[in-house]
Amino acid sequence: MIARLLVACSVMALCVTIHAGGLAWAIRRLRRSELPARFWPSVGLFIVVAVWIVLLHLGEILAWAVVYTAGGALPDLPTAFYFSAVTYTTTGYGDIVLPPAWRFGSGVEALTGILMCGWSTGFFFAIVNRLYQQQATPTSV
Repeated sequence: MIARLLVACSVMALCVTIHAGGLAWAIRRLRRSELPARFWPSVGLFIVVAVWIVLLHLGEILAWAVVYTAGGALPDLPTAFYFSAVTYTTTGYGDIVLPPAWRFGSGVEALTGILMCGWSTGFFFAIVNRLYQQQATPTSV
């Protein structure tokens, strides 16, 4: 159990690293460009940011799936990816379950998903907040 907990914590650390790197990259990109002031360009920015965040989450889900497959907990990568997506998002259908020795790890994955989704929400809110602050600030002539 201790070994599986260490593996789960290692995958969690990888997820934090993926998320931190992906959001840091997005922040650098956003700082180099001026946020759009009009409605449709703003919507376009929100869509791009949302897609980027979802891609980060999918990468993290894939990391868990690879561990489940490599460790023999699940038979193949597509099954493991599906299970991981359901677990990471805390949907929890229950149609696929891990062997008893691996089940504690899925709880760590669910907690990781909650944390990463919260972090993504905060990031998205910060962009929206910055956009509206920028629009509210009068420009000097």
